[in-house]
Formats: sequence, structure tokens, C-alpha cells
Amino acid sequence: MQILVVGAGVVGLAVARAAALKGHEVIVAEATRGIGNGVSSRNSEVIHGGMYYPTGSLRAQHCPRGRRMMVELCASHGVPHRICGKLIVATEDAEIGKMEAILRQGEANGVEGFAMIDGAAARVMEPHLNCVAALHSPATGIVDSHAFMRALQGDLEDRGGAIAFGTKVERLIHTQAGWIVRFSGSESGELAVDAVVNSAGLGAQALARQTEGYAPERVPRLVLARGNYFGYAGRPVFSRLIYPAPRIDGGLGTHVTLDLAGRMRFGPDVEWIDEENYDVNPERAKSFYASIRRYWPGLPDDALQPDYAGIRPKLTGPGEVAADFMIEGPRQHGLPGLVHLFGIESPGLTSSLSLADEVVAGLH
Repeated sequence: MQILVVGAGVVGLAVARAAALKGHEVIVAEATRGIGNGVSSRNSEVIHGGMYYPTGSLRAQHCPRGRRMMVELCASHGVPHRICGKLIVATEDAEIGKMEAILRQGEANGVEGFAMIDGAAARVMEPHLNCVAALHSPATGIVDSHAFMRALQGDLEDRGGAIAFGTKVERLIHTQAGWIVRFSGSESGELAVDAVVNSAGLGAQALARQTEGYAPERVPRLVLARGNYFGYAGRPVFSRLIYPAPRIDGGLGTHVTLDLAGRMRFGPDVEWIDEENYDVNPERAKSFYASIRRYWPGLPDDALQPDYAGIRPKLTGPGEVAADFMIEGPRQHGLPGLVHLFGIESPGLTSSLSLADEVVAGLH
């Protein structure tokens, strides 16, 4: 089968690799000049445990499984990663009920070694921490996401797959034989393929609307949530990822992220925006100081600098329950050889290999 994957972000590359490993002929169309230039390049680079997601959701299904697959691939391909663990902290007794609910969900989702510890035990692990209790996830880690994507690209190309950079897919036309793909960019023209996977990230809804025969009312709305990150000027004081109790606005709170170079960052927050823009407003640091000092009272003044921002392609807006991943395949919409992927935000990186298996299986 000849398969076209639209988008060379982490999920698109994972899908293309999975299809190539199954023996399919695979082409990836990427509008930019490189891999991972959209949503995939602007995240926390966390290998998520999978404890937050509701039972039966695609996130609960794919995050823990995807994590195990990802760690295995990182080990076999020499991708830099570290299973540093994570603490989710309650800074007051009123949050303990929320923590107990996360513990139950994590156990239901099969998160290995997940346990509640008291504040004293948490401070033994992280002496700078202020908390009354914490959840410890030893399976959580960090990864060099670009090295991970390069490994996926390498496997794809080793199996004869190719990426067409500077190629924007404009329209998908369904025929008796499969799909006609109209594209523009470095070259423009048409390509006939057997199947198409739309993994265009922030552009997925726009392409779905340009899919002939796909009902417009099936296209979910796209809600942009910018996540801002601030860097810390000094030496890291934590050796694990630190997350506060989750918030009701669709975020996991202003958490401590570490990178493999040893830098400490804080973020992301949730900033609802109307159009794609990656500028970090330095003024937002004020709210960061207040929320970080709840679990790290020792944060010095003027220690945070704007770092970078990412945009989550959400399907729900402020005050609404966070939507699940949305996989629209032939079983859902009735058109053979077509999968649209919507709302693949966190934990999309961690879930990518597991999602890829389901997407490729759903093309038949």
C-alpha cells in the first residue's frame, strides 16, 4: 500500500515509521524545511507516566504503552533520555483528596511504582521542596525529542520511506482507486496514493476541511492554548520533575522541567490565544513566581527569564473538560484509507509510537 503522511512532527514520523516497518511504501509531506518544526519542537520533552487520564480514554491507553515503547526505542537507538522520576506535590491539606484521586487513576492506568509519600519523605528526595504530601512516579523521565524524531526518520528512510520537505498538502480527493493529493511548495502537482494520514498538528482541521467527501460537521474546532516557559538563571535545585496538583484550566500547573543539559525551566502555563504566536510576554513571570513559591519558597527574585513558548492544538476551551485525542479513521467516518488526527497535544510525544500502531492498523 502507498501511504502519504501529512506532517513530519513526532506523531507523523511515528506513523510513517510504523507503516514502513509493516512493508508499506511511505511518503511524508512536510510544509516546512525540517522535521518537528511545529507542536513537536516546543514542549517539555517529558516522558510522561500516564497517571492523569480517564479510564477508557485514548490517552490512558496510549500514554503508558507509548512510554514503555519509547524508552525501549531510546535504549536501542542511542537516543539521549533519563528516567529521573517526578513528584506531584500537595502544598496544603486541601489538595490531598485530589492527589488520592490521581493515585487511583494512575494505578488503574498501570503506571509502575506510583505511590503516595508524606512531606518528610518528599523532602528527603528534594530538600528544597515545600509540601505536605507528594505522589512519586519513578517511571517518568525526560528525552531529547529532536534526537528521538531523528531516530524515527532514520528508521523510516532505512525502510525506503521518504520525506518531501517544503511540500504543503492543499486538497485530498477521494477516488475509486484511493486518494488524489494536491500539493504546493517546492514543487506543485498531484499524487495518487492508497491511503492518507493527516497528522498536520495545528493545520489538521484546515486540511480536514479540504478533504473531499469528509463531512464538514465532523471537523472539531481548534482552540489554541499557548504554554509559556521561563528559564532559571542559577544551578538546578531539583533532580526530579516537580508538578503541583493539577489545575482546572486544562494545565498541569507551573511545573519544574529539566533538560538533559542540566538546565531547569518552569512552565508551561495556559494562555488562550486567537492566532499562532510564540512570543513570551515577560510580564507573565509575575504569576510564575507566585505559583512556584508555593512548592519552592526559596525561588530568588529576578531569577526567571522568558525562554520559549509552545501551542497546544486543543479541542476544548477555557472552563471546559479537556478533550481526548481524536482519531477519525474509516470506522468513524466511512471513507476508506483516511485517518485524520485532531487534538494530539500532551502526552502526544510519549504516546506517539503506540498511537502510530493504532493509526496504521486502522487504515486497512
